[in-house]
Amino acid sequence: MEKEKFVVKAKKNYGETSVVSARLPMEIVKKLDHAANNTGRTRNELILLCIEYALTKLEVEE
Repeated sequence: MEKEKFVVKAKKNYGETSVVSARLPMEIVKKLDHAANNTGRTRNELILLCIEYALTKLEVEE
């Protein structure tokens, strides 16, 4: 019987940080909080991961 692995990924070190404020619709905040509760991540960590993901997929049309 093969044992399931418990995989924990290391958190990325971003070095220097900056505080950024954004106004978000309450529905988005609720979804973020739900995801944070389900993943054990903070709201801030999820926002950062989502932004990183979106930036890697971003294509600017001129």
